[in-house]
Amino acid sequence: MEHEDYILMEKRKRILLKAIGKIVKTKRLELKKGINKFSFEYDIGNGLLTRLERGDTDTKITTLWKLANAFNIKFSDLALLIEKELPNKFNFYD
Repeated sequence: MEHEDYILMEKRKRILLKAIGKIVKTKRLELKKGINKFSFEYDIGNGLLTRLERGDTDTKITTLWKLANAFNIKFSDLALLIEKELPNKFNFYD
């Protein structure tokens, strides 16, 4: 992989992580729960949750699944919400 391709892929990854973070924070706030309470109730470390909401970390699919359960939605619905936050035709590869 060329350096330019790597940089482009990292930029796209950042866009995806920011979209995930925005949805997670929005849904958590809809539940009217602070980070500490939410992370305790749903077994997600508050440091991880904080970084996730800021778009500063990638996460496991199991964590996203826990989040969907916490928001009382299907995992596929969480994925759709994230997808709606992304630019049209978002893709890591051209």
